[in-house]
Amino acid sequence: MSRAVSDGGEAIDADIASRTSSHRHMDGGHHHHHGHKVEFPPKKKLIDEFTDAVKETFFADDPLRQYKDQPMSKKVLISLQNFFPVLDWGRHYTFRKFRGDLVSGLTIASLCIPQDIGYAKLAGLLPNYGLYSSFVPPLIYAMMGSSRDIAIGPVAVVSLLLGTLLQNEFDPKKNQEEYTRLAFTATFFAGVTQAALGFLRLGFIIEFLSHAAIVGFMAGAAITIALQQLKGFLGIANFTKKTDIISVMKSVWGNVHHGWNWQTILIGASFLAFLLVAKYIAKKNKKLFWVAAIAPLTSVIISTLFVYITRADKHGVVIVKYIKKGINPPSASLIYFSGPNLMKGFRIGVIAGMIGLTEAIAIGRTFAGLKDYKIDGNKEMVALGTMNIVGSMTSCYVATGSFSRSAVNYMAGCQTAVSNIVMSIVVLLTLELITPLFKYTPNAILSSIIISAVLGLVDYHTAYLIWKVDKLDFLACLGAFFGVIFSSVEYGLLIAVAISLAKILLQVTRPRTVLLGNLPRTTLYRNIDQYPEATLVPGVVIVRVDSAIYFTNSNYVKDRILRWLRDEEERQQEQKLQKTEFLIVELSPVIDIDTSGIHALEDLFRALEKRKIQLILANPGPAVILKLRSAKFTDLIGEDKIFLTVGDAVKKFAPKAVENV
Repeated sequence: MSRAVSDGGEAIDADIASRTSSHRHMDGGHHHHHGHKVEFPPKKKLIDEFTDAVKETFFADDPLRQYKDQPMSKKVLISLQNFFPVLDWGRHYTFRKFRGDLVSGLTIASLCIPQDIGYAKLAGLLPNYGLYSSFVPPLIYAMMGSSRDIAIGPVAVVSLLLGTLLQNEFDPKKNQEEYTRLAFTATFFAGVTQAALGFLRLGFIIEFLSHAAIVGFMAGAAITIALQQLKGFLGIANFTKKTDIISVMKSVWGNVHHGWNWQTILIGASFLAFLLVAKYIAKKNKKLFWVAAIAPLTSVIISTLFVYITRADKHGVVIVKYIKKGINPPSASLIYFSGPNLMKGFRIGVIAGMIGLTEAIAIGRTFAGLKDYKIDGNKEMVALGTMNIVGSMTSCYVATGSFSRSAVNYMAGCQTAVSNIVMSIVVLLTLELITPLFKYTPNAILSSIIISAVLGLVDYHTAYLIWKVDKLDFLACLGAFFGVIFSSVEYGLLIAVAISLAKILLQVTRPRTVLLGNLPRTTLYRNIDQYPEATLVPGVVIVRVDSAIYFTNSNYVKDRILRWLRDEEERQQEQKLQKTEFLIVELSPVIDIDTSGIHALEDLFRALEKRKIQLILANPGPAVILKLRSAKFTDLIGEDKIFLTVGDAVKKFAPKAVENV
């Protein structure tokens, strides 16, 4: 946390100080008058306190404001619009908007078809399930979601996560049916988790994954996914099931002599180069964004033709073979609603659902920020959840917002969620008509497409920025990154959450306390580290506590204040200065205090009493002063020892120091 943040309360102090000084000039130097007294806010009823707390925690966005003073019919319409935003934007939909949506829908469809086939393989499922997941979920999202730019479908990170977690339970080759059923079960529970979080307005839970941790996690997952693709890229037949870098490297180098297939490598490498060049062109010239978007489909078509003409599949080039034709079969009966697999599916679903949610909301917020509209996190969760619940009953696996496709969607000029509908219609036509043509598509090309897609998830610019701004954040980023690469996706996640939580705990248990000095020719008191010209007031030690005082930190705060006092006393002895008579604790940043905190203040008061030092409090906030009064602490210390500003306190107890200024 930078110092600037904690000094937010000081502008108010400055204002008060200038008022009191002008007040003093007006009344002609009568020093008996010390500006304002600290006032007690009116006491609230318990029930009011409780409802306020609930409102701030769960309904911080004040969702009921739009219902105020509306007739009943309008209220019903607003409720429907809340669940189905399509009813809101659909009324203002024009042909001009449709033009943008059509172009962007076709563009993301051409990108998603090859990616879906690859991601389904990454999740250990048959390729048609990838396409199914780009048909039903986007349609549901278009009706219920509030983001205009997000492109819905299978994504790399969630596919990898699902694949690793499912493969711990079943072997996708030997127990293909159970494996697929467990995937649907996990998808169902992922949807239930997402919808429940949105419905119960618990959206703040996913905020526990800090931005830095997500950056590290995504980069680690991207590298893990790219390494997994080496199997198809190099044409290795027996490849490791593990995802950590050490096992993968052993597998790759162990197969050098007899396992690598040069025809496959030739196809993979040449098209990877083509894809990366296309990406580079699109990055350099924003108008040519479509080059990168259609490159994957182009390369699929060219490589498929090439394999078909040369019959390279006879020479060890592995091909996709068969993708089932037709639209999604129903799968509600395949979900495990009982037995041991229910719990397995539930556990996997919760993890996949949370990651999908974090990714989708991060993407939604990014693009909403670029286009300056607002998305509602809780609505998004309900939309994503519903879409995965319906998806699990129509043979889809966990779908969420894809970063690469959403970026292309945004660049292609999408206006509304209709671009998702267009994409989904194209996928429908693909499933109905074109799937047999993918028979000769080499796996190497899918590997190349995935490698080029995930390289964009390694965001080293942001990582460098995080390092420059906040070293602790960077630690969370690195922890998540190495956790994913050297262990597995779940451990990376665990490390990310653990470090993010540890960071909060560190700030809660070890808040900053600073020594304040007087800025020359003012009645302002500021941190002497930040303002070296600030002078210490002789005989007075002024300490500011920069956080709420709770049971987690109350002892630390008390000990730290006594340590400041001890350091000051040593300095006074060395320099033969006046002994400390007063300790002023500036409480502006202290937003709250609990019983342990009040105990700590009582202990501090007693410790100071023994040393003949008076304890003085400056500017306690409403919550703090009420609790201090309820605990009779104000009687113990004396209400004449509680001041509005540090300046007032110093003026009363050390008037000489002020008059010298």
